[in-house]
Amino acid sequence: MVEVARRQSLRGHRVTVACLSTGGPLLEVLRQAGITVVEFNPHRGLFSPQGLYQLLRLIRFLLRERPDVFQTHELYSTLLGVPAACLARVPTILSSRRNLGYWWWYTPRRRIVLRWIEQLSTFIIANSQAVCDSLVKGDGFDSRRIRVVRNAVDIQKFENVQPDRTNLFPQFGPEDRLIVAVANMNTETKGHTDLVRAAAEVCRDFPKARFLFVGDGCERSRIEDMAREVNLGANILFLGKRNDVPRILACCDLFVSSSRAEGLPNSVLEAMAAGLPVVATRVGGTPEIIQDGLSGLLVDPRDSAALARGMTRILCDAGFAQTLARAGRERVEREFSFDRLLGELDKVYLEGGQTARLKHRRSDSYTGNANVPSARDVRVGKHGR
Repeated sequence: MVEVARRQSLRGHRVTVACLSTGGPLLEVLRQAGITVVEFNPHRGLFSPQGLYQLLRLIRFLLRERPDVFQTHELYSTLLGVPAACLARVPTILSSRRNLGYWWWYTPRRRIVLRWIEQLSTFIIANSQAVCDSLVKGDGFDSRRIRVVRNAVDIQKFENVQPDRTNLFPQFGPEDRLIVAVANMNTETKGHTDLVRAAAEVCRDFPKARFLFVGDGCERSRIEDMAREVNLGANILFLGKRNDVPRILACCDLFVSSSRAEGLPNSVLEAMAAGLPVVATRVGGTPEIIQDGLSGLLVDPRDSAALARGMTRILCDAGFAQTLARAGRERVEREFSFDRLLGELDKVYLEGGQTARLKHRRSDSYTGNANVPSARDVRVGKHGR
């Protein structure tokens, strides 16, 4: 979201970021880009009196600012933002689904509420065809209401980053093989326990294999305990949250994603952009990124043995690893650039403006109002989020 907002601002759009909390390191990135950030923090939850108060604040804000496009980027911003934008009569409202919803929040009752709210949107943006298919089959949406806009990666962040193992990982020698996994540890969905089991198998053939777990969350202590139980305390290093992921990737030999569910994983895109061979589970939109055997390897989820075989195959064949890495980087450069993403968003914004004008004309035909705006009166992107 931050990258899209920053780049839209550079392209001449007037962008405002509304968020539930201004805490976190990305606030400074937005401020340096000159982007206005406004907080609507429902401290006691979206469905509390404070949540209702923030909803009313957001409605008033939108009525005053009169944006042409209102776009949400994740679950909670959709729940708060879409009703507010609808009540404020924002012409184009775009909600977003970026995962397949296999976690605790998505109870049947809550999915009904979410579906009702998303129906208020002009379009729903899905970040993969897999998410689009889930919206149609699982939630009953009309496919004509969905627009697939896949994620992008900033290639330049990973270009010309030199490996620096001596400073980053002085405890490892040149004979160590570094295998990295980047994912939050707040949910079992990321499959870290499957990866620990796979690591045990890999280390039997490669005792010098070192697994770097980048990320943090409530599951971390359980995963650390599991690593000790299988005697991998010396082979798995927990790095926690990091802001130097490109430097870490540059030091590694292999990237692995063990997720049990995904929308379209940015971590896989970043690893491919960094020129690493990738082994990933065949879930969600991941097969839309990786061509199995050509730009990476795909294995079934929850299958630690298959995950281990994929990693071992790459570690045993340097030529094959280089071929996968080169093809993966070329695919990301070709298919997952921000230029492509912004161009697709522009099309959705324009289409939303056309839909809004059509609705306006239909409404005026009933009321007898002749003041119908022309195409040049609708300025798509005057405000972003």
